[in-house]
Amino acid sequence: MEFLKSNMKKPNRRKFLFAGLSLAALLATLRFTTKKRDEKKTTLKFLTQDGRLVEVDASKMPAARQTATKQDLQNWVKKNKSL
Repeated sequence: MEFLKSNMKKPNRRKFLFAGLSLAALLATLRFTTKKRDEKKTTLKFLTQDGRLVEVDASKMPAARQTATKQDLQNWVKKNKSL
């Protein structure tokens, strides 16, 4: 009778150990295969035409930069007609 009891415990223990080892291997695999997203998102501050300060993600900005002319700077701010 004890022989049957000892055989009943071994498969359960083996299943438990196998499941634990499988879970540990899976977690180790996931840990080393996932990419870390530690990218620092840089933002640029801009002043809008209506006078608000906004932050824009640098990746959203176009690569080609244009220089503003003197005429552009003088006509940039919209005049408030109600004043």
